[in-house]
Amino acid sequence: MSIQNGMMKRIAKLGLLLMMGVSMSAEAGFLGFGGDSWKEEVLLHDGQKIIVKRSQSYGGRHEVGQPSPIKEHTITFTLPNSNKTIKWTSEYSEDVGSANFNLLALHVLNGTPYIVAETVGCLSYNKWGRPNPPYVFFKYGGKDWQRIQIAELPVEFKTINVAFGMPWDIRDREVKFDKGDLLTAETIKLRNEEINIPQKRTILRDAYQYAAGECPELVLYKGAWIMPNDPVMHRMLDRKNK
Repeated sequence: MSIQNGMMKRIAKLGLLLMMGVSMSAEAGFLGFGGDSWKEEVLLHDGQKIIVKRSQSYGGRHEVGQPSPIKEHTITFTLPNSNKTIKWTSEYSEDVGSANFNLLALHVLNGTPYIVAETVGCLSYNKWGRPNPPYVFFKYGGKDWQRIQIAELPVEFKTINVAFGMPWDIRDREVKFDKGDLLTAETIKLRNEEINIPQKRTILRDAYQYAAGECPELVLYKGAWIMPNDPVMHRMLDRKNK
């Protein structure tokens, strides 16, 4: 391989990483466009239904001409048979350039709520350990949310029970609510049945071959996501950060 061909391949690889949102350019700023909020009737595994308020703001790194991603997403709900209000937030982080998670399910067992989420994009997928099956789970410990492993998720939880794809529906004015700003459990079920993606139709328990999708393995090095063991990128970033 000639030196020229080798350099061209390095440049192509760098271009791919930049397209994935790993550019550290100061031009990648925040272009907020307000926010949205709505309510959902969430069907739990035992047949109970709870009302969940969902809200989100927009902003973060994105390509020119593309809409801003979700900067932060929050859900608020009251535990069944109690007056306790609980909040869970998918927060913005600079290393990802957006919120870290999309909500997939909320379940409750013996007064303890659990969250099933998926990572947002390849950067978040690598940040959270490239999970397989591709979920991140949280359990509310009484004061805060703690990440748990799939073995700790009660086997009773099987369903994806919140509306998926809502952010873009809302911004494109395509969503049809049942009552005011409420989506009923029946409407959520019908919407989700249209999604032909296995991990979004039910909560998978076993690892499978294509969990990573098209996300290559990346590591965070001096503020940039790069391929592991890439000496050229390491030297470039070392020089940049001197």
